[in-house]
Amino acid sequence: MSGGAIMTVAAPSASPPSRALPPGACDAHSHVFGPFDRFPPIERSVYALPEASPQIHAAIRRVIGAARGVLTQPAPYANDPSAMLAAIAGAPRALRGVAVADESIDDATLGRWRAGGIAGLRFTEMRTPSGERYPGSVGFAALEALAPRMREIGMHAQLWASASQLAEHLPALLRLGVPLVIDHMGCPDPREGPDGPAFARVVDLLPDGALWIKLVICRLSAGGSDFARIRPLHDRLVERAPHRLVWGSDWPYVRIQPAPDAGYFADLVQDWIEDAELVRRIMVANPAELYDFNHEEDQA
Repeated sequence: MSGGAIMTVAAPSASPPSRALPPGACDAHSHVFGPFDRFPPIERSVYALPEASPQIHAAIRRVIGAARGVLTQPAPYANDPSAMLAAIAGAPRALRGVAVADESIDDATLGRWRAGGIAGLRFTEMRTPSGERYPGSVGFAALEALAPRMREIGMHAQLWASASQLAEHLPALLRLGVPLVIDHMGCPDPREGPDGPAFARVVDLLPDGALWIKLVICRLSAGGSDFARIRPLHDRLVERAPHRLVWGSDWPYVRIQPAPDAGYFADLVQDWIEDAELVRRIMVANPAELYDFNHEEDQA
């Protein structure tokens, strides 16, 4: 279970969903790791690293029927997106990426990343279970410094934070003029339901044309099960702003044991939304707009 000093674990498999995803569907939140002989981690990891190479990631997308995908930089790679850029280079029409950088990044590097398929940068205020910052993460303060350069080259900001943190910071961040993409449905407290004050504040801001939310639910339920109590939150987002939502699996499910099945989540989103046209909007049209997928002839 180790590769040298790197602790690894096999990446989870997936089952085909019982109902096919619409053509051109996008899994807008997943991760690649390795190959570790080429791309070892930069930072100490708080979890065993999954053996989730670009080849395995592509196979998982094929199984669940996601023609397109968006990769998010995992914390152990810090501000070095080399592994992600290599994955995108292998499927440039099907993949985009979200990297991590602070204000020290130079314009040439930022431009090279953008040309290589990096559509945005991730900023994190979420903490580890022990209350510490994730090694390699960059907070919201850096976004304020980077926003003018991101705006100039057409990058968005992806935000990972609790609903209460988002409710506090979003009004100021929206004034930066950069599209904002919220991770994990805004990390609400399911016990508060859709009318919880922090989540309700985030939902109220959704009609703003600069704000998007990822329907990624796997981390919202204690123990990685009992997703039924997440549905009222999910339904509220779909009711209020279906044109501002994208869907993601979060494969390969780091720090979740046992790992869930991406095919299960592909089924669940269709069961919950029910309306086929809304499913197509959220899984195809919205990510095509947000991530600039324009190559209908090649989605593999």
